[in-house]
Amino acid sequence: MSGVRRPSGVRRPSLARRPSRPGWPVAGAAAVALTAGLPYWLPRLVTALRVRLFARVNGEEGIPAPGREVPVEEFKRVYGHPAANGRSRGAALSDLFWYWLAPGPEVHQEHLEPGPRYDEVARTTRQILAGLSRERWTELVGRCTRRVLDELDEGSGGFGTREHRVRLRDLMMPVWAEVYYEVVFREPCPRRVRDLIVGNAEDVVSALKCTSLRHMDRRDRLTAYLRERLASAPPPVPLPSLLTERERAYYLQGTFFNTAVVQTSEAMAHLLLALATHQPVQERLLSGEEDADYLDHVINETLQHFPLFGVAHRITTGEIPRAGRPPIPAGSVLLFNYPEYQRSGAGAAERFDPGRWLSADTRPAAFIPFGVTANRPCPARGFAVLTMRVAAGEVLRRFRLASTAEHTRSLPSRGPCLLIPHATGRTPAAWGPARRAARLAGMRLGDRWGAIPRSLTQLVLGGYMVWDARRQGLCRSYFATASADSAAAPAVAGHR
Repeated sequence: MSGVRRPSGVRRPSLARRPSRPGWPVAGAAAVALTAGLPYWLPRLVTALRVRLFARVNGEEGIPAPGREVPVEEFKRVYGHPAANGRSRGAALSDLFWYWLAPGPEVHQEHLEPGPRYDEVARTTRQILAGLSRERWTELVGRCTRRVLDELDEGSGGFGTREHRVRLRDLMMPVWAEVYYEVVFREPCPRRVRDLIVGNAEDVVSALKCTSLRHMDRRDRLTAYLRERLASAPPPVPLPSLLTERERAYYLQGTFFNTAVVQTSEAMAHLLLALATHQPVQERLLSGEEDADYLDHVINETLQHFPLFGVAHRITTGEIPRAGRPPIPAGSVLLFNYPEYQRSGAGAAERFDPGRWLSADTRPAAFIPFGVTANRPCPARGFAVLTMRVAAGEVLRRFRLASTAEHTRSLPSRGPCLLIPHATGRTPAAWGPARRAARLAGMRLGDRWGAIPRSLTQLVLGGYMVWDARRQGLCRSYFATASADSAAAPAVAGHR
């Protein structure tokens, strides 16, 4: 009202003097708390989104196990049924796995369809692995582990006198690259070839965890080396005769220099990180008071909490009958969830306790670290614990492990850890307890906040790779071509 005058002597209140709204401090505090908690809630939210994204790849055809249709008590029986033997053909999820495992996913042992080619490939793998006795495995793994650990201190002025901040998966990968090269070719692995294998394996596992896109040039370099090597000096064990020359290189690359190197490196990273984050368990091992089986109990407990396999999908080639329930029809895609199954069994617990394996009454009932015997179990199941025990023993003889990093099953951080030499009397003063505590505190902070950009990267790259895998349709195209060829063959024969 412009005609109304303010009485003289009365001043207009200043905006600066107006009382603040009661909600502003609360909102500000909430924003601060939300920001401070980012490292704890955002990566988990993004992980949940990725899981939903990958679940949508298979559409409505996937049947989770365990789940509503396949309860826990039926998990092993359904998994081991002869009709649950299809592997790639007929599952939308196969395009994504073939994309991640290229080149040569069509001859990867885990993705071959049942039949003569799979039988010969699986038999060859068993023959290669069985060519070494337990004593030979022990010597080989110990020697390769010692060589890689020696490289940590090269040029440092003395062995065993420095602390090292490492990524455990990166530390272990060269060990298993050397081991499996020698297992296949029965001779030591040249450093140049080790680098090729490690580069290939790192690229595969980074793509699988969606922390990086594929780099096919790194993988193709290993393929080229293997083709050249097979042409000039093939391994002692004859490779599958039903495979072409190129497919034999793909078979070695996929089975031994992808899966074997990646999975064993992951297993060792989980084991060593579990020791680094559970100091009482590590102390019991270092004290020498426990019997020789205690490390095996630690390995089993690690595999119980952090199973190497996530979800294995199988396509039913026939109907699976069930008592008191509708049969599972042919053509169904079964999604066998290892972590969910192992968490659901009797004896499963959140607490990390190797002592539970001392008695059959306390050990977990749902424990399938190497799969189900009746349905493509891991070929390394007979000696995996032995080799892990040997490699861990070599590390513990030199170092005490310490870490404040978060330990998850997917381990996208690759396992940050401090390796502290036992020869503390010769350790430089710069690596004293105060400096070590500061480094561990920095590790904790860096790990928590580093998870934010990493998880967002995983979401973006995972979404892209899902799209690109569906666009390329490697599995669909392969079987469409195979069907067309098989249909054309009788017509050609009849014409002749």
